[in-house]
Amino acid sequence: MREPFQIGTEIIDPGTRRTVDLPVSVLSDHTPVTLSAHVVHGRRPGPVMFVSAAVHGDEVIGVEIVRRLLRTAPLARLSGTLLAVPIVNSFGFINKSRYLPDRRDLNRSFPGSAQGSLAARLADLFLTEVVSRCEVGIDLHSAAVGRTNLPQIRLTPGNPRLRALGDAFAAPVTLMSKTRDGSLRLVAEGAGVDVLLYEAGEGLRFDEHAARAGVSGILRVMAQLGMISGRGVPRARGQSVICKQSSWVRAPSGGLLRTLKRRGDFVQKGQVLGVVSDPFGVREAEVVAEATGILIGRSDLPIVNEGDALFHIAEPVEPMKAAAAVGRFEAEMEALPLFDEDEII
Repeated sequence: MREPFQIGTEIIDPGTRRTVDLPVSVLSDHTPVTLSAHVVHGRRPGPVMFVSAAVHGDEVIGVEIVRRLLRTAPLARLSGTLLAVPIVNSFGFINKSRYLPDRRDLNRSFPGSAQGSLAARLADLFLTEVVSRCEVGIDLHSAAVGRTNLPQIRLTPGNPRLRALGDAFAAPVTLMSKTRDGSLRLVAEGAGVDVLLYEAGEGLRFDEHAARAGVSGILRVMAQLGMISGRGVPRARGQSVICKQSSWVRAPSGGLLRTLKRRGDFVQKGQVLGVVSDPFGVREAEVVAEATGILIGRSDLPIVNEGDALFHIAEPVEPMKAAAAVGRFEAEMEALPLFDEDEII
């Protein structure tokens, strides 16, 4: 029999699960705000893993992924412990905003401080009570409002264990991405906690393909870690396309954007991705790919200013294999059921 798991002042017995509310702050109207973590403490020993979402408050697709994950059957026979935090940044989530009320980005505020700003205090609490108790984590993100991302995993280069977990996740694309100052990944990995960053969909919107890919990938990682059996875990339809770097193609002028390519498309350097024109159609400027690779992100906003980021291209290590994999992405997305907007949101 395992020892009970403690988080905050709560004790969770082996073979049980509970939602724990960790006090964060009190709003100006005296409403308390908490960081809520659902703890699944298995009967059998195994790794401790966290899954977090809504570090940016408008990235709601991760919240849906956590909700679906907690309802999956394999968790009933869990080895180890899962800490699921569907909403890290409650302030931003309530206000449909990426940021906290002090306009700080939580993912640039780690490790934080118990005596610092609101962002610093929330970062410190999440790091102390959740992240530091784990061996591995998966942090769920999406593109900002007005942009959309192809499901992708971002990994720190040079970490063999992370690479193996990324292969198990099997997102359409795996992008080698250096950590940034103040980010959760940088601080967590400095403390010995390996973190996979999942990017998919767009801000304030549900995306069925992104949700399914996220839940399936997390279950495959848990199976790889021995936390759950492989029974009932969706099999990967193919290997992830490994990409070494990425870059944004920006608007050559201001105006109205007509996009010619979708996320997941394979594009060649010099290929036209879209056209920016003035409202009268007198002047038009082509948006041209500056690299060969896969479109892992794209702007959905037709109104653009000169210099706006429009198309995000990831450059694959093996371009020919990447081109062949694009058909698989399209088949997966087209096979999904279509929903009316009021059925999704």
